[in-house]
Amino acid sequence: MDPEDLQRLVTLKMPYGKYKDRLIADLPGHYLAWFAREGFPAGQLGRLLALMHEIDHNNLRELLTPLRDKRG
Repeated sequence: MDPEDLQRLVTLKMPYGKYKDRLIADLPGHYLAWFAREGFPAGQLGRLLALMHEIDHNNLRELLTPLRDKRG
């Protein structure tokens, strides 16, 4: 994992779909689970969605709070 990926979760937005323009860190768990079942997209977006799914699945969303606070 690229250490910068955690920061990307709280800065990059979903580029398409029902949750377009929502921060990846704010995507609902059921949406992330759907990607896990159906397949994550290729590239950086897929890697970030998979990471966010793991964070959500393991109930670790609180780990992103300090990164959100850093953003202002």
